[in-house]
Amino acid sequence: MKPVITEESKYHLIPLDEIGGYKVRPGIYEVNGATAIPGGVNFTIHSNQATACELLLYHNHEKEPYTVIPFPENYRIGNVYSMIVFGLQIEDFEYAYRIDGPYQPEKGIIFDKTKVLLDPYAKAVTGQKLWGEREIDVENQYHARVVKDDFDWGNSKELNTPMEDIIIYEMHVRGFTQDFSSGVKYKGTFAGIIEKIPYLKDLGITAVELMPIFEFDELRESREYEGKRLLNYWGYSTVSFFAPNTSYLSRHERNNEGNELKRLVKTLNDNGIEVYLDVVFNHTAEGNENGPYFSFKGIDNNIYYLLTPEGYYYNFSGCGNTLNCNHPIVQQMIMECLRYWVITYRVDGFRFDLASILGRNEDGSPMSKPPLLQSLAFDPILGNVKLIAEAWDAGGLYQVGTFPSWNRWVEWNGKYRDDIRSFLKGDCGKAQTAVTRILGSEDLYQERLGSGASVNFITCHDGFTLRDLYSYNEKHNEANGWNNTDGSNDNYSWNCGVEGDTDDPQVKSLRLRMMKNAVVVLLCSRGIPMFLAGDEFCNTQFGNNNPYCQDNIISWLDWTLLNKRRDFYDFFKYMIKFRKEHDPIRKNTTCCSFRFPEQSAHDIKPWTTNFNNDSHYVGIMYAGRTRGRDDCVYMAMNTYWEPLIITLPELPEYMQWYRVVDTYREEFVCGIGEPVIGYDTEIKERTVAVFLAGGKSVRR
Repeated sequence: MKPVITEESKYHLIPLDEIGGYKVRPGIYEVNGATAIPGGVNFTIHSNQATACELLLYHNHEKEPYTVIPFPENYRIGNVYSMIVFGLQIEDFEYAYRIDGPYQPEKGIIFDKTKVLLDPYAKAVTGQKLWGEREIDVENQYHARVVKDDFDWGNSKELNTPMEDIIIYEMHVRGFTQDFSSGVKYKGTFAGIIEKIPYLKDLGITAVELMPIFEFDELRESREYEGKRLLNYWGYSTVSFFAPNTSYLSRHERNNEGNELKRLVKTLNDNGIEVYLDVVFNHTAEGNENGPYFSFKGIDNNIYYLLTPEGYYYNFSGCGNTLNCNHPIVQQMIMECLRYWVITYRVDGFRFDLASILGRNEDGSPMSKPPLLQSLAFDPILGNVKLIAEAWDAGGLYQVGTFPSWNRWVEWNGKYRDDIRSFLKGDCGKAQTAVTRILGSEDLYQERLGSGASVNFITCHDGFTLRDLYSYNEKHNEANGWNNTDGSNDNYSWNCGVEGDTDDPQVKSLRLRMMKNAVVVLLCSRGIPMFLAGDEFCNTQFGNNNPYCQDNIISWLDWTLLNKRRDFYDFFKYMIKFRKEHDPIRKNTTCCSFRFPEQSAHDIKPWTTNFNNDSHYVGIMYAGRTRGRDDCVYMAMNTYWEPLIITLPELPEYMQWYRVVDTYREEFVCGIGEPVIGYDTEIKERTVAVFLAGGKSVRR
């Protein structure tokens, strides 16, 4: 009888070696990381200059390995070590490596066979499962686990939301629900966000952008200041690119790490909301020469990091080191990482922190056609994924409008933020620039002008909240412990007459109006709108524009404000709905019957643009056909400190204008709107109004 060869038995068809009491054989070289297979586990790691490699196996939560298995020399092919170890149950162990090799620090080669190294392809990391707590010391801290991918996605499909329909909501996983006022059961976790999905759906956003969720070290550079513990709260300090941050889990998921995050992605997608990850491929938590040594430094330091000719770390990230992103080995890791998150976690997009670093050569110089960025743009697995660049870095490279895109990359438009802030607070000489920004920044995106090149934002995690933008003239970062020297000084903010909180009703009314103005302009601009979580109900960071270290109410959302400022929330929600209902705001459509251009700018008098240094009024009109009818929207922006009489464009005799938004009013105008008699109308001081064209005999 012919023997039956099972999946497990086929690995035993060649003679096995025995090391440390375990049966072993050469592994699957093209599969990086640790992977469970029938009867055992495959371990693969590569190092260009190593001379020896050892696999360390630990009992769960133990500091010392219970066995050390050296890779036999004949288990190395090229620069890859690979070994299958039989008889292992993934629930019973954690693993790490030790690697030996030359020590030539002047060349950036710093192998140390005493160091315990985390697998760069680890799918789960141990050592920091509870927020703000470590199980073992900083170095020799991190071990990895093997993860089962058994999550049931059911019939989930890619949403593939068109670029012009996206509305991004940027949030910090912990800060979104950590405060008691959130009312969720699982505060500060992926599960906590799941509990808030009905809220997000009601608001109307179409995508959430999660600040870093890769395993990071919140205790890196932790310190005490005035009795408060300051942490690396934001998470821009990656420990492992393939592993989710276990301290964001509501319960322990040994060997299933990531299932809670997958449930979050699936539930958001099932509710029509895409998920984008803020990824940090510009540096790691290993820092510079004085930083910890736990992974890349001990595997191939001079390959993974950009080094000076003397072997020191270039610091284009501002965080101590810079990943050598355009080295083929690092490119391969980043490509595998992004593919992994798309295939295994079904994420819909990535926002690349300090993305200009990804385009730097090994000597630090910017490249005209960075191979990594090009590979990401054309990778088939990433074909429907949104690629969003923060098109600058801490080394002075600013590429807004010039970031290599291949018509795939879109950019955080920092110029939109600054120019719109400046215009709305009444600065002189900003009218024409505001027109350019609102209509899609043609000066920046000529070759890719349209709805999908620019991510427009007025606020984000890095800077003031919307409420603080109109409550403070200056940053107030004293709580960070750097004598208020950190954070940006160029905020284009305005306190409306009083610094910080006030009981003055006139100041409070003006601040509310200024916030509404910003909301209307953002949601009536061409491009992809993005705003910071909590802006929709006037959340505050108390004037701190750089709360990267504040794990407290400075950074956490105060959900009591939702009820206190329900009027503002309703206004924000209405403007999101308004944007969705009027296609000409978001994209070019077929021409309307009365032949208005698809988009146009206007001074106080229609069809003129005599903007000068003293101009403080801009009118923007969008026109086209939506759902079989003419759709014409006119946004009137008066940033002057006195009322203005403006003239609206003349319509066909059977139509008239209806005022549907007026930020001067405490209550907002909506629904059918108020008809405008004639074409001259008053726009109050520091006010934005929106008008719709409709039939005279048909109430809208």
